Amino acid sequence: MRSHWIRLGVFGSVALGSMLWSEKKTVPDQTDSGRISGYDGHHSPYELRLVQVLFRHGARTPLKSIPDVLEVQWNPNLLKVPAHTQVDYIVTDLNGGPRPPAPVEDSYRAHTLSGGTFPGQLTTVGMQQLYDLGERLRKRYIEDVPFLLPGFSPTEVYVRSTNIVRTIESAKCLVAGLFHQSQEGTVPIFTTEAENEILYPNYHGCRLLKLLSGTRWAESSMLPDIAADLNKIQRELGIASHKRVDFILIRDDMVARETHGLPCPPMLSSWRSTVERRAVEMICHIYDPSKRQNLQLCVGPLLHILLRNMEDKVQGVASIQKRKLYLYSVHDTTLMPCLMALGIFDMKWPPYAADITLELHQHRVTKEAFVKVSYLGQDQLIPGCSGIYCPLKEFKEAVSPYSLTSELYRSLCNKSPED
Repeated sequence: MRSHWIRLGVFGSVALGSMLWSEKKTVPDQTDSGRISGYDGHHSPYELRLVQVLFRHGARTPLKSIPDVLEVQWNPNLLKVPAHTQVDYIVTDLNGGPRPPAPVEDSYRAHTLSGGTFPGQLTTVGMQQLYDLGERLRKRYIEDVPFLLPGFSPTEVYVRSTNIVRTIESAKCLVAGLFHQSQEGTVPIFTTEAENEILYPNYHGCRLLKLLSGTRWAESSMLPDIAADLNKIQRELGIASHKRVDFILIRDDMVARETHGLPCPPMLSSWRSTVERRAVEMICHIYDPSKRQNLQLCVGPLLHILLRNMEDKVQGVASIQKRKLYLYSVHDTTLMPCLMALGIFDMKWPPYAADITLELHQHRVTKEAFVKVSYLGQDQLIPGCSGIYCPLKEFKEAVSPYSLTSELYRSLCNKSPED
């Protein structure tokens, strides 16, 4: 069984490892229609009701090394855990039972990088990045305005992660930064089995997505401009023509090296902007955001959950009335299709620890609900919304073409491309 997962790993990881398992409108604060863009407690006409954060894991070891080029040593010392990022936590399934098997993680641990570490592992740098993100959230939601309790409370905060060590550890580090290691009991981090994961495009759990994207993945490196540049960079880096390499793999190794101060092949520096651009063009071809169904299959169930959480809060569903924060520890391949569906993808690869934050507000007088979306800490104007504070009805209309209930998702996944 393990060899099956490893074979499929040639496409990447969840970053594209899930692939085979596995323009941004940044708008300054503004006043529109009498609404204040900014949350300032009782000085705002809005009351903050709920926050949902989707965040990419922190810096990690590469998924694969660029073949035939200057090797670097991925030493275990790069994975030391800083004491301030530690919290008492437990990983469970969605019902609080034992952690499910983790075939994606097993596929990483079947290989060793030069230096002795496994591919795709969160590093000390990555742990600090998520701690820093937690501190940013702490300033906004605890210090500037007392929205959250200063210590972790499981009735107030829900933590969900893909069942992969780097995202689990990233969630733990964010919680440590957000609550400064103050906690009420053990922090539960909820995961699910790989076949049912909806926190990334699930190429194993959704047959139609695998069929559609497998073809587009193969095509992406053969698009004329991309193929021409790939041939040039392979020659200049001295990579044998028969070696399987693409711009996403090159970018992944290049960015991992740069982030940790490790040497890159000198020739690669002149190619840096091209590698970034071509990697994004490949991912856009694979996700094909011009076709609604592709984004539905990639992130439709996740978008449905985000909308349902807001609806439940507005409608006063008793079971979640104390819930104020949902944390989702995910991947670059989660954020990109989400940004595409929201209409705010800026054609740049999301950096480590990037976050999409959705705030649900309620007008103190009219009780109307509004959604405010930020990416990388910057407020975003969602196409179809009349302002930064987007009426929930408008936000639902903007996102609903891509949102899928679990039943509709399953029905679509079982279809063939010809249906």
